[in-house]
Amino acid sequence: MTVSILATLVLLGVLIFVHELGHFWAAKSVGIGVERFSIGLGPRVWGYTRGETEYVLSAIPLGGYVKMRGMADEVMEHLEGGEGETPRRLRASDFDAQSLPARAFVISAGVAMNMLFAFILYTTVAGVWGVQELATTRVMDVDESSLPAGAEALAGVAPGAEVARVGAVAPDSWGDVQRALAEGPPGPLEVVTESPSAVFEIVVPGDEGQRRALATALQYWIDPVVGDLEPGGPAAGSSIKRGDRITSVAGVPVQSWTDMTREIGARPGEAVEIGLLREGAALTRIVELDDVEAGGTGERIGRLGIFQPRPDTRTVTVGFFAAVSMGIAQTVRVTSRILGFLKDLVTLDVSPRSVGSLGTIAAATGEAASEGVPAYLTFMALFSINLAILNMLPIPVLDGGHMVFLGIELVRGRKPTVKQRLRWSRAGLVALIVIMAWALGNDVLRFLGL
Repeated sequence: MTVSILATLVLLGVLIFVHELGHFWAAKSVGIGVERFSIGLGPRVWGYTRGETEYVLSAIPLGGYVKMRGMADEVMEHLEGGEGETPRRLRASDFDAQSLPARAFVISAGVAMNMLFAFILYTTVAGVWGVQELATTRVMDVDESSLPAGAEALAGVAPGAEVARVGAVAPDSWGDVQRALAEGPPGPLEVVTESPSAVFEIVVPGDEGQRRALATALQYWIDPVVGDLEPGGPAAGSSIKRGDRITSVAGVPVQSWTDMTREIGARPGEAVEIGLLREGAALTRIVELDDVEAGGTGERIGRLGIFQPRPDTRTVTVGFFAAVSMGIAQTVRVTSRILGFLKDLVTLDVSPRSVGSLGTIAAATGEAASEGVPAYLTFMALFSINLAILNMLPIPVLDGGHMVFLGIELVRGRKPTVKQRLRWSRAGLVALIVIMAWALGNDVLRFLGL
């Protein structure tokens, strides 16, 4: 518990500092005076003044802010215990005296800093500690539609087969398999599998995009084991537990994660019998599946509300440029995943019970910290992206809300009045409190096992 609390405080402190540092540097770069740099909200606990800026640690470690000269942000002043400013004549170093592009740059700098920080963390972890690659060469499925011309023979790879050789490469990991297919020279290539034994003669295309498609057409094996439960999802309310192995869906035996998702997806909204294996004991559970849309296609599919198990991995050392490339790719991938989650949350394709607050953050942070520095830094990077995206939501008092005000100014040709901004900011603060209360309630329900 102590480790989780300390790890969470460090996580929040570092990410809030990074975010506010982005605003601070951007403000200074365009000539805006900064009156206060606060880590935390509410009453001042400790601080000092250097130059024109007061640097402060505040009592509530759930945020922070940079108070810029002349910025009509009374909500932040009220949060820190002030009474708000009275209108006065603009000075050259005031926020509101700057051009609209300059103000947009300053407002968006915190988000940009969080994204940059995530990239640096991902790159550092890859470069210093290496990359974790899947320690398997076993094939679960082949996406025939992704196979380029000349590679159609791979559609015959049997589910569960081990890739023993790709040309001259004897792979030890899934990364080895993908690199052998994507980075090898174009032309004839022999792919050999074991269990069952088979040989597949293919032609590797010369086009780089087609080679990548070839490499990703093969999907690595995932056992149908419950890695975790989606809060509020069907599985969470049915006594299915983490670590359970799913053996059948509606009486149909399943061997892999693909088998399981195919059978569940074919039964949207149905009450189905799920066969389980738990510590050697065979069990059954009746679960009413969710009925959700499949990735914006309009097709309805069933969903159980479980996550994949954590796969076995091995560490691979990479060079500087490879680490940078991986840092970029991971930042883009995680950003896309979080945006997809928010979309599913809005469309109710993900249960609102999935939203968590400090309890969920502390549990995940403590788990990451217990796995070592690389895992902790990787989680910090993920949370930095999450913080960046949440800050850009169009809610007044968040950066996204300020950007909305600037958008209104761009369209109307004049700023919203201080009174209008204050009114909308108060409404945004209420919305944030409601969201936080909901998330905290979810944490309490999880703690109670509900």
